[in-house]
Amino acid sequence: MKVQIRYFASVREALSTSNETVDTRAETLAALRDELITRGGAHATALARGKAVRMALDQVMSDEAAVLHEGCEVAFFPPVTGG
Repeated sequence: MKVQIRYFASVREALSTSNETVDTRAETLAALRDELITRGGAHATALARGKAVRMALDQVMSDEAAVLHEGCEVAFFPPVTGG
């Protein structure tokens, strides 16, 4: 399925992009995060397990068990973001 991913604050800076559309087989936010980590490089560093990363699904704060759906919007950001 295709999902729109948005990156904010230090995650955006680390990846040098604010958004991307990906075709994924991931069913949950956790699986999508793991899939992105397997890309290696900046994705592995910015989204690493053990690193504090908040997530939202369709603009609602969500935990890693949230289920993805076709065309959804996922956001990754650090726990504290400035304005």
